[in-house]
Amino acid sequence: MQDEEVLGKAYDSKLMKRLIEFIKPHKKYIYIALPLLCLTSVGENIGPFLTKEAIDNYIANGDLGGLAWIAGLFLIAVSVTFVSRFGQTYFTNLMGQKIMYDLRVKLFKHVQNLSLKYFDKNPVGRVMTRLTSDVEALNELFSSGLVTVFGDVFSIAIITGMLFYLDWKLALITFTVFPILFYVTFLFKKRVRFAFREVKLRTAVINSQLQENISGMNVVQLFNREERNYENFVKENNELLDSHVKTIFNFAIFFPGVEFINSIAISMIIWFGGVRNLESTLTFGTLVAFIQYTQVIFRPIRDLSEKYNILQGAMASSERIFTVFDTEPKIINSPNPIIKENFQGEIEFKNVWFAYEGEDWVLKDVSFKVEAGESLALVGATGSGKSTIISLLCRFYDIQKGEIFVDGVSLKDLDVLELRKNISLVLQDVFLFSESVLNNIRLGNSEISEAQIVEVAKKANAHDFISKLSDGYKTQLRERGSLLSTGQKQLISFARALAFDPKILVLDEATSNIDTETESLIQDAVHELMQNRTSIIVAHRLSTIQEADKILVLHKGKVREIGNHQELLANKNIYYKLYRLQYNLKVE
Repeated sequence: MQDEEVLGKAYDSKLMKRLIEFIKPHKKYIYIALPLLCLTSVGENIGPFLTKEAIDNYIANGDLGGLAWIAGLFLIAVSVTFVSRFGQTYFTNLMGQKIMYDLRVKLFKHVQNLSLKYFDKNPVGRVMTRLTSDVEALNELFSSGLVTVFGDVFSIAIITGMLFYLDWKLALITFTVFPILFYVTFLFKKRVRFAFREVKLRTAVINSQLQENISGMNVVQLFNREERNYENFVKENNELLDSHVKTIFNFAIFFPGVEFINSIAISMIIWFGGVRNLESTLTFGTLVAFIQYTQVIFRPIRDLSEKYNILQGAMASSERIFTVFDTEPKIINSPNPIIKENFQGEIEFKNVWFAYEGEDWVLKDVSFKVEAGESLALVGATGSGKSTIISLLCRFYDIQKGEIFVDGVSLKDLDVLELRKNISLVLQDVFLFSESVLNNIRLGNSEISEAQIVEVAKKANAHDFISKLSDGYKTQLRERGSLLSTGQKQLISFARALAFDPKILVLDEATSNIDTETESLIQDAVHELMQNRTSIIVAHRLSTIQEADKILVLHKGKVREIGNHQELLANKNIYYKLYRLQYNLKVE
């Protein structure tokens, strides 16, 4: 939660300059909204002056015609205010939404291009917060804060000018309460700042707890964790409640406090203005206008206090958003990337060293070569580096030492998109989108026809169970494919890989969760599809890799053996021991 604890400055000029870059394409809305805002302020604050004129010049003199004229002006002012406020509200919110659209699109595009290392360190919930809550905080700034603050300042300027115009002595008496008001406002801003911070923190904690409990509901129920989780939730919920109560308490003091100060100002006006009215040095209409203006001048001051909180929240959110923008993708193309028109699929690792962090090497001086069309199986204990080799081949990470070649070209010189376009990867943990089976196989690529999808599904032995679904290939899958069994999801993932007709096929524990009957059905298809296609298979079950052209045995990040099944058995080394143990045979 450390990132969420950053309060941020109330105003940061560097961040604001960067935010202005998003405003520039839509600045025309500001040019429309500002005049309307000024017109609204004039229309809202001309009423007390018209009241003063009506009392002093027409009601006192019994001039009904003049009174009707003033009433007409008042009605016009109200009508103009209505139209101008509508326009100002519409255009400021329209600007805010368009800026948010641009910001979300740019942020989403940037996040998609970030390296996997970024997601290793940043949980999904935090990234989601950047794209949702933090962006929404900026929307509030653009639509309710940035432009309307000028309206509040303009209103204060108009009222102040009118008060001095009507009677400067009474105006000075009115402003004697302002130091108290500013002190109370400052105190409120300071207290509510920390109150809002605590609410945000507690909300983040409770949302995280909810997400974990709902996602892991099967584990919760299986291990009878309902009561304990309920108690933890009640505890966190109580802390969130206390945080909200603190916030409510601050507002409950501030707003009545402002009204109390307002009442003091009005009392002073009634006393001093009333005395002068009795002395005939101040008209009754001016006294009424002063009371009305004093009642309304506190509203924009109070609004400015709320704008301060909006600005502070927006600064903190923008800082977190720009931190994401400032995170550069680690995997980038070289200045002149090579785009190969005809991938063959030859792979070579040459003295490769790799570590996810520092010099904690996962792979140590790994070298091997796979000719185009050959199949290579990776074998080794958990943590030996099998999946890391696949991640490096797909260039999800860059190596620290050595070189990786595909078709004789260094991986760093190849165009990343072209490289990945020619690799299909089937993982043990299959991810399916909340879309139709058809779209989950072709991933939105309209160039792949429905007939081709059916064909690859047949080769993957997925066609039969897909046909039995309620809407066949158009069946909408729920989140992560919850309608399907684990084996069925893997078969769809296998069909997805084949649909893109890759030059390099990678199976990372792809058959580990498929039952024996299903596995036997796909072995023939796998054997056929591996012909004339470079294939890399990671598997713990040695029965699935015995026909591989080469088997590479890894141990603690190093290549310990390489050869085919029979050769490795004859060596009577690590692979031989693994084979005997897996089939419960006595190691000779």
